[in-house]
Amino acid sequence: MLTVGELAKQAHVNRETVRYYERRRLLPCPARSISGYRVFSEDALKRLKFIRHAKLLGFSLDEIKELLALRLSSVNACDPVRKRTQLKIRDIERKIQALDGIKRALSQLVRACSRRQGIEECPILDSLAADGNEHESRTVLHR
Repeated sequence: MLTVGELAKQAHVNRETVRYYERRRLLPCPARSISGYRVFSEDALKRLKFIRHAKLLGFSLDEIKELLALRLSSVNACDPVRKRTQLKIRDIERKIQALDGIKRALSQLVRACSRRQGIEECPILDSLAADGNEHESRTVLHR
């Protein structure tokens, strides 16, 4: 049996993370020692490591809760887990495309800044002040 501190240390998380996962019901309610301390089993440690690893792979806590439920309740969880993982891959690909667009826009701003002449206003600051109006942003970029 592990105290919250021991569990957190072995899982490489902090105590507040353990408490938060308890509140979110990602970890089962622990037993209590005679002195009233919460004590966790080795299974809780395995579960916490599962959660940590799934988070590193980009799964949200809600998605992890679903994965844990499938892991515990389904004999043949592979197909639904594979489908969820494929959805996560598509989500990551969309995020990569969005980040690539941001990178291109920032690169254009840096190039516009390099081309400025004299004491012109800063194209980067002008673009940021454009209130998200794409036409206005493009005008600033092409100065």
